[in-house]
Amino acid sequence: MWRKNHAPRTTDIRSSSLIVLRSRSAILTLYGDYLRNRGGEISIASLIRLLNNIGLSDQAVRSAVSRMCRAGILKARRTSRGSYYSLAERGRELLDKGTERIFQRKNDTWDGTWSIVTYSVPERMREARDRLRLELGWLGYGALSEATWISPYDLTKEVQDLAKRIGVADNIYSFHVRHNGSTEPGDIVSRCWDLDRIHHKYASFIDEYRPKFEDHAKRLRRGETIEPSECFVERFNLIHEYRRLPYYDPDLPRELLPEDWLRPEAADLFRDYHDLLADKANRYLDFVLEADTEGSLANAGKRTVKGR
Repeated sequence: MWRKNHAPRTTDIRSSSLIVLRSRSAILTLYGDYLRNRGGEISIASLIRLLNNIGLSDQAVRSAVSRMCRAGILKARRTSRGSYYSLAERGRELLDKGTERIFQRKNDTWDGTWSIVTYSVPERMREARDRLRLELGWLGYGALSEATWISPYDLTKEVQDLAKRIGVADNIYSFHVRHNGSTEPGDIVSRCWDLDRIHHKYASFIDEYRPKFEDHAKRLRRGETIEPSECFVERFNLIHEYRRLPYYDPDLPRELLPEDWLRPEAADLFRDYHDLLADKANRYLDFVLEADTEGSLANAGKRTVKGR
């Protein structure tokens, strides 16, 4: 088992650029898991209040919102009572892609065919070349060599769309080959993907959230009062941590993975804990949004929404 000696998880975020990145990711998490099902619009005051709960300052939230508006991810509506923000088209596309990556598995079986992508992009197009490599990795391709990438899935359309979007359609070639058995599939996988690193990330997630899930379930069974705000923060952190994992994981077919692969366990844990926290987390969010709608945010800070 790889699980015992995984690298420690780090959460220390100091640089301003990382704070902005963290704020943007947190805002997308909030829209994706909560706001899209509630009309998709929120005031800056409510957004700040909700994200203050997870340690983001007013200024960090305002800066991230401003940047996301300039990037076409959010759009603003100004009123006499303040500014309200909703997802722009690009923001909706980002969330749709993220939801698909997180919750929709690729085909779990492999027919023995490799999808190969190779390219020849000149140095004067270095930025496009770097972007191509980055996004091939996001699609789940692994690097067989510097300019040759491989996947067990047919992603021809996705690669063609990517090549057109970044302007390298004339510099890229894709084709399919059948595995002929001269090299073990596991050897190819080991060369193209760092499964140890991905495995350790799943192990870290499980080691952190399994005890929390079990403790929370026990508290509920004992009838303890748990504040909705506590559930909101815990569920938010759970989503925020888990949503990053599939971006490291190429989601390879079962036969190309080690027997002790931890993604299924991590996915089950996420779903169970996410559902356990849902009711009270949603109650807290609705409380904040209702207070804003009533124009009573100043007084809302003096009130509490009680757990059961």
